[in-house]
Amino acid sequence: MKKPYTYGRRPVNRHWKRTSFQKTFVSLVLGVIFIFFTTATLTALGPGYTMTSASVNKMSEHIPLETLVYVLGRENRYFQQALSEGHEPPSMTPVFFELATNLNPDDPRSLLGRELPGFSLFDGRIITAGEGVDYTNMPIESSPPMEVLLAEREASTERIEELADLKQSVAETESVDDLPVTVHIVHSHNRESYLPELQDASDPFHDTVNITLVGERLGIELAKHGIRAEVDTTDIGAKLNERNWHFSQSYEVSREIVEEAVSTDEDIQFFFDLHRDSQPREVTTVEMNGEKYAKTLFVIGENNPNYEKNEALALKLHQKLQNQYYGLSRGIFAPPVSASGRNGVYNQDLSSNSLLVEFGGVENTLEEVYRSVELFAEVFSELYWEQQTEE
Repeated sequence: MKKPYTYGRRPVNRHWKRTSFQKTFVSLVLGVIFIFFTTATLTALGPGYTMTSASVNKMSEHIPLETLVYVLGRENRYFQQALSEGHEPPSMTPVFFELATNLNPDDPRSLLGRELPGFSLFDGRIITAGEGVDYTNMPIESSPPMEVLLAEREASTERIEELADLKQSVAETESVDDLPVTVHIVHSHNRESYLPELQDASDPFHDTVNITLVGERLGIELAKHGIRAEVDTTDIGAKLNERNWHFSQSYEVSREIVEEAVSTDEDIQFFFDLHRDSQPREVTTVEMNGEKYAKTLFVIGENNPNYEKNEALALKLHQKLQNQYYGLSRGIFAPPVSASGRNGVYNQDLSSNSLLVEFGGVENTLEEVYRSVELFAEVFSELYWEQQTEE
């Protein structure tokens, strides 16, 4: 056996030095991995970097049901009876990989969205999907040049006249004028229109025959259920032109309107911003009892502190629509904040009962949209009066 080398009087053991170096290296590597893992975990928790119910909900959405049952079964074997025969214990490797790298092996968007231009438009999150809904038919934001938005084009005035007649008829039969205004309706993209209502037009925008008619119709239908609504029909497109603002600043103009409503009328409980989608007819239409209806879609801006409560309201309305009129709701969608024209707030930070609701798409008729408005008003009024009774 060789003696250790000595320098002076003190022996030096090469084996000990090599082991010490290996331990230091391993500790350093494990430390770096721990830092990355901890950072990834914290950033996955959402705004505030705190463990909120929303954070837990988001993470649990990606856990398969069988995995959850398996974990519960480790503590209570009764749950394991629900597992299918031949079920194998789940692998935690994909979970740790996603937390460490922010890449989901089952979702190519997590990688391609950072590499392909324009692919980030599909980075939104489907909170709840209706029938036939997936990431290929999520809502498309209309963002036309100002000259297209303000272009003069012909449209039938019949829709405006029939709405005025209906409004007069409801005013004579429904006594809601003495009730406080509890619903506020605004239209951030007020000139969004429907192609079948326009004459020889390729761009679905109009100064009068547009989404504001849908808002007014919703106000009429709510009055039939004893709910008074204030419908704002401000021409936001014209205001953008006056201020020389971009179309993406529409929500800044509508914010002024909503803020004024909040500050001047404390009785208002619900705020709806109505839009129409740019998806084609086959995506935005459903047939029920031989009639065509324009589908609805709820959009939640997650870049604000109220989104959890707004999301809860959207979930209640979506579930009611699904139970009573299956297929009418396309679900609930949270767009990517980074996408052009989307600010991730939509003024929903001003109220915990604020929703952006899309009625139909560019190829729907107003008649189809009005049918959906009637059902939406019916379902919302049920929820509204349930809450009033509880209070």
